Amino acid sequence: MSNQSTVTEFLLLGFSDTGELRIVHFMVFMGIYLVAVVGNFLVIVVITLSNHLHTPMYFFLMNLSILDLSTISVTLPKSIVNFLLNTTAISYSGCAAQVFFFHVFGAADLALLTVMAYDRYIAICKPLYYKAIMKETTCICMAASAWLSCIPYSALHTGNIFHLSFCKSNIVDQFFCEVPRLLKLSCSDSYLSEVWVLAISFILVITCFAFISLSYIQIFTVVLRIPIKEKRQKAFSTCIPHLIVVFLFVSTGSFAYLKPVSNSPSVLDLTASLLYSVLPPVINPIIYAMRNNDIKAAMKKLTENRLLCRNK
Repeated sequence: MSNQSTVTEFLLLGFSDTGELRIVHFMVFMGIYLVAVVGNFLVIVVITLSNHLHTPMYFFLMNLSILDLSTISVTLPKSIVNFLLNTTAISYSGCAAQVFFFHVFGAADLALLTVMAYDRYIAICKPLYYKAIMKETTCICMAASAWLSCIPYSALHTGNIFHLSFCKSNIVDQFFCEVPRLLKLSCSDSYLSEVWVLAISFILVITCFAFISLSYIQIFTVVLRIPIKEKRQKAFSTCIPHLIVVFLFVSTGSFAYLKPVSNSPSVLDLTASLLYSVLPPVINPIIYAMRNNDIKAAMKKLTENRLLCRNK
């Protein structure tokens, strides 16, 4: 029997289904989603409209905001609609689409964070060669590679998952179709192929994290030698936010995927999933933009220009 005929839909039961709590969850998720959308959209608009921000660092930051918008839009809108309509169902194809796009954007996110670490390494450790190395065409190719290289990876993930037979249950104890939870529902012996894919994924994550770590070890070695305090602080201000984002993304995602899947969801399980799937798109604009004087100044200038246009 094919898995399509065994399971035609999944039930997302990550949160309580009582009426009062559904309203609370709807309001909380809607608030989180609006904050993420507004924050990332502002970053994209400000960088696009400010000519002095058309540099490699801000080009990659704009791509990160687009990825963050895409990532959170894969999971939260469906949960919001389910809370609003008092349902928990997601179709088989809808679940497959969630798995595919979540892994495309999630993997691209990590690839782009690695590229951003390389950009900071060249800018700080090899400043004389920065313009020669980080040319516009090079930046576009690096960003495109981060996006496109993750499509076959995600297709492999999704194909392995939905090749399995889900005959144990159709209840997913999460607010979206998370791979470890789906594997728990499988009654097929071929789940080992997906375990291998997860192992490869872990190796790729560790490789990216090691590359980022080595880049920042060299960056901090150079920065600590800078005699002028103001320049040293400016260098740290462009690096520390990136490190915070990388650590949060890698640590929470690894925890969610590597820990044993329990039979019933715990507060820790849901918290870990929220931390790696929802929190980064919300806090990235705050970490990168609100602590960045160039973006704050550009945002202020655009607002003033807008007000002047209205007053004319």
